[in-house]
Order: sequence, then C-alpha cells, then structure tokens
Amino acid sequence: MSGRATGAKAKSKAKSRTARSGLQFPVGRVHRHLRNGHYADRIGAGAPVYLAAVMEYLAAEILELAGNAARDNKKTRISPRHLSLAIRNDEELNRLLANVVIAAGGVRPNIQQVLLPKKTSGKKS
Repeated sequence: MSGRATGAKAKSKAKSRTARSGLQFPVGRVHRHLRNGHYADRIGAGAPVYLAAVMEYLAAEILELAGNAARDNKKTRISPRHLSLAIRNDEELNRLLANVVIAAGGVRPNIQQVLLPKKTSGKKS
C-alpha cells in the first residue's frame, strides 16, 4: 500500500486568489493594503476580490477611452493629454475624478459661443 486511501486525490498545485478569480489585479496585495490601512478591524475574504475587480474595471475603462483619444489624434502611444481628454469627455468618469488634476493633461478644448464670429446671410440685395 502507498499509505494513501484508494480514490484520494493528490495534493494540487497552489493557485493564487488572483488566478482563481480570473483577474489581472493582485488580490493578495489589495488584501494586504486593506489590512495595513486600518480601514476596518476585520476584512472579509471577498472584499479584496471585489475591490480588485472594481479597480481593474476602472483601469480598463479609462485605458480604452484614452486609447480611442490617442487614435483620434493619430498617435500610437497614450499620453497624459489623452488620459485627460478621455476622463473629461466621459460624464461618469468626469464626475468621479472631478477633483483630480492630471499633470501635463492640459485643458478641455472649449470656445464659448459669444466669441465665435456671427454668421451672415448669404443673400445680397
């Protein structure tokens, strides 16, 4: 006998919580920061997974919009200007990041209507 009961499975390889949840953001690191940040006395097992998923979603959303802004400007690399344009042109992200200043982001292009030249009628009598 091998010392193991018949039908028992061999010990499987350890799998990280990030891999188990199917995320890219590190669940273990988020959990560590939640514990060391003293946000609460106790941190549940699902809290870091949920927070990592939310952070990953926000990052993907901002990067997608910034990539579109870079493509509109015929660039292949995302710059702080593209991040700023992406955030300020999206209503929900603009509200979420209203108090955030992006270094080298510039300002949103805007010309007030009163400053534009008046349209004249094409007919001459």
